[in-house]
Amino acid sequence: MKKLLLFVVVILLPVSIFGQQSKQKIPLPLAKYGDNVKLPLTLKERNQILEVYGDFADKYVFSNPNMLKSIKQLLRNRIVIKQVFNENERKVCGKLSEVSLFNPYVKDLKRDDIFNPSTFNPLKYNFEFHALSASMFQVDNTNYYIIIKSQHQ
Repeated sequence: MKKLLLFVVVILLPVSIFGQQSKQKIPLPLAKYGDNVKLPLTLKERNQILEVYGDFADKYVFSNPNMLKSIKQLLRNRIVIKQVFNENERKVCGKLSEVSLFNPYVKDLKRDDIFNPSTFNPLKYNFEFHALSASMFQVDNTNYYIIIKSQHQ
């Protein structure tokens, strides 16, 4: 009996104590914002927000300084639309048509019939804007790529 008790105390107790300790998590770096997020919204940005948030834009975006700052950062600094002409530079990635619409606020939100980089509204889509790494999507049947940079870069 003493051997069993000694075994439990010497071997199993330390194993169970160390097994329950949580591993130290490395905190995420803070999101970095460009200086241009301090500037007021442009008319185009305002219209993009209104298109996606509709009647809820004031409540969820315009009256929420953190959300507004995050959207400005996204539209101004983190989304890049690149046209690739060289076949060797093309990458295999997801298609824009595979990304669902972000339509909880405006139920009748529609995809664009024709892609135009100057009028494209990335807020309309359920991109993973807060992923740890960058992501890329090809616009179907075009040589355009949408690159979403990580907020931690």
